[in-house]
Amino acid sequence: MMRGDDIVQKLGELIYEKRKWVLVSWSLIILLLGLFALKLPSVLSGNGFEYNGEYNKTRNLLEQDFGYAKSSIILVFEKDKAISDEDFRQFILNNFENLAGFDAAEQIISPLEREGMMKTQYAYGLLTFNKKAENLGAEISQLKTLLVNKKGQKVTMTGEPIIVQDLNTASQEDLTKAEMIGLPIALVVLILAFGGLIAASLPIVIGVVSILCTMGTVYFFSYRADLTIFILNIVPMIGLALSIDFALLFINRYKEEVKTKSIKDALEITVSTAGRSIIFSGICVFIGLSALWFIKIDIFQNVALGGMTVVFISAVCALTFLPALLGVLGTKINKFSILPAVDKQTKSFWHQFAKFVMKRPILMSVAALAILLAGLIPVKQMVLAIPGTESLPPNYPSRTALEIYKDHFVAKEKRDEKKVIVILESSGNILDLNNLKKVNNVIKNIENDELVNTVHSPFSATGIKDVNQLYQILTSGKTTMASPIIEYFIRDNKMLLEVYLKTDEHSAKARQWVSDWSNKDLGLNASFGGSIKFEQEIFSEIYQKAPDGLLLIVLSTFVILMAAFRSILIPLKAIVMNILSLSCTFGILVWIFQQGHFGVTPVDIALILPVFVFTLVFGLSMDYEVFLISRIQEFYLKTGDNSEATISGLTYTSKIITSAAAIMIVVTGAFAFTGVMPVKQLGVGIAIAIFIDATIVRMVLVPALMKLLGDWNWWFFGIKYKKRHMTNKKPA
Repeated sequence: MMRGDDIVQKLGELIYEKRKWVLVSWSLIILLLGLFALKLPSVLSGNGFEYNGEYNKTRNLLEQDFGYAKSSIILVFEKDKAISDEDFRQFILNNFENLAGFDAAEQIISPLEREGMMKTQYAYGLLTFNKKAENLGAEISQLKTLLVNKKGQKVTMTGEPIIVQDLNTASQEDLTKAEMIGLPIALVVLILAFGGLIAASLPIVIGVVSILCTMGTVYFFSYRADLTIFILNIVPMIGLALSIDFALLFINRYKEEVKTKSIKDALEITVSTAGRSIIFSGICVFIGLSALWFIKIDIFQNVALGGMTVVFISAVCALTFLPALLGVLGTKINKFSILPAVDKQTKSFWHQFAKFVMKRPILMSVAALAILLAGLIPVKQMVLAIPGTESLPPNYPSRTALEIYKDHFVAKEKRDEKKVIVILESSGNILDLNNLKKVNNVIKNIENDELVNTVHSPFSATGIKDVNQLYQILTSGKTTMASPIIEYFIRDNKMLLEVYLKTDEHSAKARQWVSDWSNKDLGLNASFGGSIKFEQEIFSEIYQKAPDGLLLIVLSTFVILMAAFRSILIPLKAIVMNILSLSCTFGILVWIFQQGHFGVTPVDIALILPVFVFTLVFGLSMDYEVFLISRIQEFYLKTGDNSEATISGLTYTSKIITSAAAIMIVVTGAFAFTGVMPVKQLGVGIAIAIFIDATIVRMVLVPALMKLLGDWNWWFFGIKYKKRHMTNKKPA
């Protein structure tokens, strides 16, 4: 049976022999998938926070039984102080007259028709639809042509459908901005690493090809799943950084080998060494992202889908397309050099640095750990929140209009973030006296809760507290009072209650309240809904399922690294150091975003950030672990000297790890200059985590611990690696 190493070596031989056919095949793949990649933005919608739970069940009941709209658009009207009230009313009237032929809306409500929808300089109208927010693209485009502004007066659309569309637009703009920032700087870093334009441009080519092919592939997933707009940011962020890293490692090794060997031999050795590292690191990242499948929320499933796809395609591209390109280029890889060779100087610097660290292993370990532990301090203050309207850049009109609507027309104690919807369901007519008494008991119990402000119900709407009296009014049919109350609160065997809490927005107490009451026996069937219930379900799903995914990452990473290096301690150290460095990253993110440093307006940490950063970076940082330890292992097998092997491994890999980390930081950190807040936080988080990992961990802690543990690094179930492998003294 052929061993894994033999398969990788045969792959190198095959690609070299069929290099032209490989390039032709890839050209056709790029052309085909590139066409579908252009269509991807058109099938993306929503922020991805969809979960099939009680919230959705209650929302369906509201739509089907209580006549709630599937979605609605708010029209916010504004005027300058110099504009008269009469002119303002005429402006509003003209716009609603323009909507007379707009048949897409189920209902059009003008502020001129209802009280409370106009205040001094502001007014709002409402359009309701029998379509989901993400499916109103054509209707929104039509509305833009019908609504007309005048000097000193304007109308702005807002609400969920507009926010969804604007987030899509902002995400595409952010992607363009990040690429314009990240790619040129990445090219500069590559030129500094390789010294020539051809070698430096190849990783960029591989990165672009990987992203293009991934986006084209992901397009086909839209036929089976709802895809979030954040796919546009996540795939390029992961794909560009990872594929450039793979290419950087591969090209660096090829350039070393081609100096003394034929093109064919250099390519075969590169595929069998660097290619092996790419396979192991790719598997680590792939498994890290697969852990997101445990969380049954669309955005996590989407990122798992897109991320795993881009990892697979990046690895395949680096192992097939790149070797074929190098096979055609041969020694021309060194052409168009614009920087003098610095290998000897670089080797000397990193050699001295490695010796410096390993002469003081205890001191360097303590210093590195002290820095990491200091970064942990703010973590306990982290406040997590589900991204909402605040995810949009502040300059978007839809965000500003929504804030105006809330500030002027919705009392703070009656806002959605404080409201829990409860639908009580009885076995018979809800207006039967016995059922009405049960409803009354439920309302009293809820009202007696210390976190409850008010309960809006038929009792509060009529001002009648006596059950018998209310029963007479609601069932007599002799008063006009009963009709609107029944229409709003009651449908056959169901009654609607609106519970307003005293808690703040994104409150953990509010989430706990709705969770506790959802599990109580109220004497009637009860369904809970509203934004608080939505948040509670999302948080609960993540808190319950994320540990399973994290356990998978830790165990699988341990097994993979153990198999790769025939060691118990090396994977254990890698896992512990990763967890420590990531925890330090979260502390720094709290300090920057939540506490508002570096000129950042204080904002809660996006709920997705800890899970995404952990799953992404835990795998990505293994790139450096595999790159470094693989080279140390090669030297250890030659010499049998752990200390000398560690110094040599650091000497030969530090430059490439530093370059790879710099590119990763540049590509992901470029998203810090974008406008969608969760993406900004994610980009900064990954950049910080990679910086910590590639400097404090990889360049200091790893060599220091390798020195302290000596040959025990290679202990494997009671046998020293050296004793088993030192007879032939040949590299793996």
